[in-house]
Amino acid sequence: MAEWGLEPGYETLHGVFNRDFEPILTIDSGDTVTYRTLDAGWHLEPGDPHDPDRKSRRFEPTRPERRGDGHCLVGPIAIRGAEPGMTLEIVIEEIVVGEWGWNATWSNPVSAASGIPERDFAYLVWTLDHEKQLGVNNLGHEVSLRPFMGVMGMPADEAGDQSTIPPRATGGNLDCKELIAGTSLFLPIAASGALFSVGDGHAAQGDGEVSGTAIECGMDRVRLKFIVHPEMSIPGPRALIPGATVCFGLDEDLDTAAHNAV
Repeated sequence: MAEWGLEPGYETLHGVFNRDFEPILTIDSGDTVTYRTLDAGWHLEPGDPHDPDRKSRRFEPTRPERRGDGHCLVGPIAIRGAEPGMTLEIVIEEIVVGEWGWNATWSNPVSAASGIPERDFAYLVWTLDHEKQLGVNNLGHEVSLRPFMGVMGMPADEAGDQSTIPPRATGGNLDCKELIAGTSLFLPIAASGALFSVGDGHAAQGDGEVSGTAIECGMDRVRLKFIVHPEMSIPGPRALIPGATVCFGLDEDLDTAAHNAV
């Protein structure tokens, strides 16, 4: 089985899913890819928590037809023999955080429901220590790290660009904090070759991004193994974690989402 490496760059970064994108790499089932990723917002450096209007540098330029307005993703890669109706298993072997991360809250439906005034903005910068699995922010608060990738997915069988923001049956912005190293994610394949992409690294997250973000960060190393299961057909994402199977329910209606998970 072969091993491959991918770095963020002009040819590898994109911000939308699209079944017609040419893959940046084609591998065989059973191969492993080690990625380095930027944070979801395409940042090259942390911002200034004392001056939220001072913008940090972002990755520029990239191919405009692939930029979109979504999460910064590396990919897509194709897996030989992957065809619609099959299932792709992503074995998450290793995740190593970068040196810094951030989280914020701002005017959005979640903060409004929590009574946060419309124009209030809070921004924290975190120093991340992979060896200690510890994050310390600019106010001195400490959080234990539990890194995972917020976006792992493939395009749906639809023409044109597809936003990275909503999760779909084929994965995407699942934001599932259980998908740490040592777990496997299973996704139904909808496009020939699968066309898998990854990004949106999270150093730590609660049960939801209740501020609007997790601790957003780039990853120094994300090692994923890809296995195509031709005989397996599933309607949506599921995962194997220690001691349990996770079934995802995805819908704009919470009741329908719960039914789908069941």
